[in-house]
Amino acid sequence: MKIADLRAVLKREHWVLAGLIIAMLVLTWRAWSVQIEQAAFLKAQAQLRHVRMMALPASRGVIYDRNQQVLALSTPVADVWVDPKLACARIEDLKPLAKLLGQNWTSLKKRISGRCSQRFLYLRRQVLPALAERIKALSLPGVYVNETYKRYYPEAETAAHLIGFTNIDDQGQAGLEKSYDSWLRGTPGKVRVIKDVRGRVVDFYDTLTPVKPGRDMTLALDQRIQYFTYRALKRAMVIHQARAAAAIVLDARTGEILALASQPGYNPNDRSQLSPKRTRNHAVSDLMEPGSTVKPFIMAKALDLGLVQPEEVIDTSPGRLVIDGEVVRDDHNKGPLTPTGIIQHSSNVGISKIALRMDPKTQWQLYHQLGFDQDSGLFLHGEALGQLKTPDVWSRVDQAWTAFGYGFQVTLLQLARAYLTLASDGMTRPLQLFRQDGVLPEGERVFSVDAARCVRAMMEKVTARGGTAPKAHIPGYSVAGKTGTAHKLGGGQYSLQKYRSLFAGIVPADDPEFVMVVMVDEPSRGVYYGGAVAAPVFQEVMRQALRLRNVPPDREE
Repeated sequence: MKIADLRAVLKREHWVLAGLIIAMLVLTWRAWSVQIEQAAFLKAQAQLRHVRMMALPASRGVIYDRNQQVLALSTPVADVWVDPKLACARIEDLKPLAKLLGQNWTSLKKRISGRCSQRFLYLRRQVLPALAERIKALSLPGVYVNETYKRYYPEAETAAHLIGFTNIDDQGQAGLEKSYDSWLRGTPGKVRVIKDVRGRVVDFYDTLTPVKPGRDMTLALDQRIQYFTYRALKRAMVIHQARAAAAIVLDARTGEILALASQPGYNPNDRSQLSPKRTRNHAVSDLMEPGSTVKPFIMAKALDLGLVQPEEVIDTSPGRLVIDGEVVRDDHNKGPLTPTGIIQHSSNVGISKIALRMDPKTQWQLYHQLGFDQDSGLFLHGEALGQLKTPDVWSRVDQAWTAFGYGFQVTLLQLARAYLTLASDGMTRPLQLFRQDGVLPEGERVFSVDAARCVRAMMEKVTARGGTAPKAHIPGYSVAGKTGTAHKLGGGQYSLQKYRSLFAGIVPADDPEFVMVVMVDEPSRGVYYGGAVAAPVFQEVMRQALRLRNVPPDREE
């Protein structure tokens, strides 16, 4: 090789080597720039593309009865949704999804294709976890599964009106679920996760906010007594073809609500049944004139004030009383009656004569103390407030009418609280929604111990043979009760065909354990007296409640 040719070759090699060295230097500088200088920036950009914020659902608190039986709990489910913008490009790939969801493929395809510019569409909510896993396994483009919770009510219809229900987003809509939603509702957590290009979570990055489950709730309710109340009330609805019915059972010693039922009923696990007619709680939302169930209160106050004596005879003949041109009537002439006879035979004339001996303000104050114009303090959803006119607008006729339960309106819950006062020897007690294990608050005295016990003894005659409610009698036990049969007001006048049948009772009468009130609205089978329609419900439920509480008999048959 010539010297000139060798020099040319070496020159080319030098240039190649120089080029390689320069390339290596450039690559080294670039690697240093990416790995060191731009590391933080590039990491942040990667996170923006692959690290996502994800909410973790929180379960609602569990609702228990007083014996720790579950009444409401949250169960894990999943929501299936699609990003139409991603799914539309490969819409045919979603055909297996239609089969899993039990939906028609043509309808599902049309539904998604019509929203190709949108980024979110629910396909089905609250699917079972097993189905959710099968959908995840398909790895379909733009299809996602979010874990969530669904409320479940093990007792179904039995306690539905008190417990209530939630909507599909797990927010309280009725009953305790709504009234105490902030207590029961949990706080969702927040985590950062790493997702792949298909949007699937491949790793958890860190936790920003931990999940905080809702707080549990233990009610005073006894599910066993609740069941018997529900069953007896539903039977009465069927037998008498009534429009509605409701019943409440209280612990006479504590004021705890042991049962609260309303009909028509509904199953909160079945959303197709959630109509206003079925979900209305007639025990707390319906205002009614209480009829003759208020007569024992007038009698107790009159005895306490010395306006009437226990053995006094009051002439109710001829079965009608004219007051300022208005007539108060009994259903027939009951003749001379003692106070016990007035209660036993439910004489409107007799109780009116006693009430008119009382100052109107005193009578109004009695009703006020009993809570007829006050709410229960329980914050129950849909609770109505009683309507009671002030005494300054009462006429003598108004005073007489209010003595036998007309001219003002109360709820069944307010009536139950009033009868709790009779059972508590004349002391008011606040109603208790939650189980009470400590010292109970002191109430206000409405009438004396002697007056309360005397009236309870009178009310025993109501449930005995010859009274208006022998069907409330429970063999072996003293039962104090009072019937009510109130004409319903409509179109500005009282109907002669529509009634509310009522019964309120205390058992045992000598040492009260339970208070129960029952209302049946518009029985339509020709029988409408409280003693025939509502009293049997009381008898059926209390017989079971006494057995469950092991209350010993206090009477020999």
